Amino acid sequence: MECTYCGSDLARYDPVFVEETGDDGDRRPAGAFCNFACLSAHIDEAELTYGDACEWQPDG
Repeated sequence: MECTYCGSDLARYDPVFVEETGDDGDRRPAGAFCNFACLSAHIDEAELTYGDACEWQPDG
């Protein structure tokens, strides 16, 4: 299995596995990363936090 971000062989690492919840409430695999740095880079490049609750505005 390879890292979702960099393609490294996960057998050489203590990988981080990510799941997401589908519309039906079931959890599904969303990626496997060789470390938290690759996970963080993937989140930034895919803009996964843009327009999310991380940008709270009191009037909106």
